[in-house]
Amino acid sequence: MRLEDLRAPQELKHASPQDLEELSQDIRQVILETVARNGGHLAPNLGVVELTLALHMEFDSPKDKILWDVSHQSYPHKLITGRLGRFDTLRQTGGIAGFTDPKESEHDHFHWGHASTSISAAVGLAKARDLTGQNHEVVAVIGDGALTGGLAYEALDHAGLDKTRVIVVLNDNRMSIAPNVGAISQLLTRIRTGRQYRGAKRTAARVLKHLPVIGNPLLDVIDRWKDATKRFFLPSMMFEDLGWTYIGPVDGHNIPAMLAALRQARALNEPVVVHVVTTKGKGVPYAEELPDKFHGGGPFDVETGKTLPASTSYSEIFGQTMIKLAKADPRVVAVTAAMPGGTGLAKFAREFPTRFFDVGIAEQHATTFAAGLAKGGLRPVFAVYSTFLQRALDQVIHDVALQKLPVVFSIDRGGLVEDGATHQGVFDLAFLRMVPNLVLGAPKDENELRHMLYTGVQHDGGPFALRYPRGTAQGVTLDAHLRELPIGRAEVLREGRDVAILALGVWAPVAFRAAEQLADEGIDACVVNPRWVKPLDAALVERLARETGALLVVEEAALAGGFGSAVLEALTNRGLEGVRVQRLGVPDEFVPQGRPQGHLKSFGLSQDGIAAATRQLVQAGRLGAAEAGRPIATESGERVAAGGDEPIKAGRRWPLGPGRRGRGRG
Repeated sequence: MRLEDLRAPQELKHASPQDLEELSQDIRQVILETVARNGGHLAPNLGVVELTLALHMEFDSPKDKILWDVSHQSYPHKLITGRLGRFDTLRQTGGIAGFTDPKESEHDHFHWGHASTSISAAVGLAKARDLTGQNHEVVAVIGDGALTGGLAYEALDHAGLDKTRVIVVLNDNRMSIAPNVGAISQLLTRIRTGRQYRGAKRTAARVLKHLPVIGNPLLDVIDRWKDATKRFFLPSMMFEDLGWTYIGPVDGHNIPAMLAALRQARALNEPVVVHVVTTKGKGVPYAEELPDKFHGGGPFDVETGKTLPASTSYSEIFGQTMIKLAKADPRVVAVTAAMPGGTGLAKFAREFPTRFFDVGIAEQHATTFAAGLAKGGLRPVFAVYSTFLQRALDQVIHDVALQKLPVVFSIDRGGLVEDGATHQGVFDLAFLRMVPNLVLGAPKDENELRHMLYTGVQHDGGPFALRYPRGTAQGVTLDAHLRELPIGRAEVLREGRDVAILALGVWAPVAFRAAEQLADEGIDACVVNPRWVKPLDAALVERLARETGALLVVEEAALAGGFGSAVLEALTNRGLEGVRVQRLGVPDEFVPQGRPQGHLKSFGLSQDGIAAATRQLVQAGRLGAAEAGRPIATESGERVAAGGDEPIKAGRRWPLGPGRRGRGRG
């Protein structure tokens, strides 16, 4: 049986060993070729091919619910559930998502991209099944580091206490949990969960309990000896202590062995953990050798695994700056949540091993841990992807900001990425802007990133957050010495009378180029690098509003509650009415997978888009002035209509006109 002949996962139940071998090879080849071309998660998916086949052979999807934690290892699942014909569109706009997505298929039950979620959802689905009188299995596949997240243990604790019938498949790729426990545990597992043993155990218990004097004491001694023996040989007793029956470890590339374990788990009718051991990157030598490198990334050469030479990224600049800061200041320490390479901290970890902390996929712990480090006199820098910082919002508020602790949040991947809705870093400005005591900035380039990070480490007034995008830096010259930036003061890059463009972060240079383009059309645009979302340079916003009467705000973030909202609030707080304001950013929607450039262009986030929005804003002002008489600003700030000396009456809304040009701020 070849992959192109597989019409539905139910056909796998009749597959021969030869069929399964051919399917495994086909699945790996399709994944390899597609990821090499489109980018994506290679090693995690290569490692679960046989596991996926075994799950679909034993269970009846979609009636039985198979939940993939994180779901970056769901490519084989997608291929055998009817999506082979569209798989070449993986991670493309309008194509197949890089994670499970219920909109794609009835076989996908959740849209997931964050870790440690599957067991909680599985327990919920199982409870709903029981309460509604249904009869199907619920299986959560978790691994690849996800068991370091506290949410997984909260769910294990709940289901173990309630004895909810659910199966957890622990995908141990030898990179996320304790070392393998060997053949003895396999033998003890078979004995402990076998029907004959369970029946014999119950019979022995009944007999011993009726023996005079020694019955119950002897049974208790035997149980204690058995538990002590298992604890010596089996780290798996953690699951047993939480109320789960443990089966394994099982070879995750041996389909018959996995089928036997899964059938055994079904027969128990109680919460069960099936421990399977897989090889990340299985079947592709360079992916097996470097599973971290091929966990996820961009395109590469299929034959060699080599990627194109990469230019310096913002993450690398951050990592280099951290090393420089740590050499100068012994208080500086680095924290990451299972992302030392992705955040640029790998070299820091090698150079300062005692000052580097990887806490695993545990952003909540990382944040409160950093709070403890700061309370103890250190200057922790928590490097985290924007999308994952969402998971620690309570800790940011309660454990860091409330205490005014000097924790630096270095927020990578701020803005859009290819991975889709689960990974877009667009909410950080909105949810951090509301937090008291917190400073929030966005550098315009890699040089300013260095100075902003230095400013954060020196800041004593509470938490400090800076956010920057994924990808290649701009290639600007780096200053030899780091300096503190004045917090709350923006930088005027270009003066102008007709309109002011406030372009946050890396969009400031883009806006500057757009302004130069517009100058040839007779439009004189001021361009501002805001630097700070909080505290906002409200005095500069007011000056520009009075001088130009028109503001264009640009941000690669959610418009709802973001930087543009801060500008509007500042205008309102200062009583400035009638200012023409337009905002470019991410609308109130979840942005799907696809090339960020395409999405950004559709939102007007490009040089041409900024120029077009600026042009429309200025033309609207000129049209209004021609129709109603252009207003001007007097020395006192009282507005009067052009061509007359009668003050504008209260309640009439006029765009603020140009006044005297002020000096730039830097």
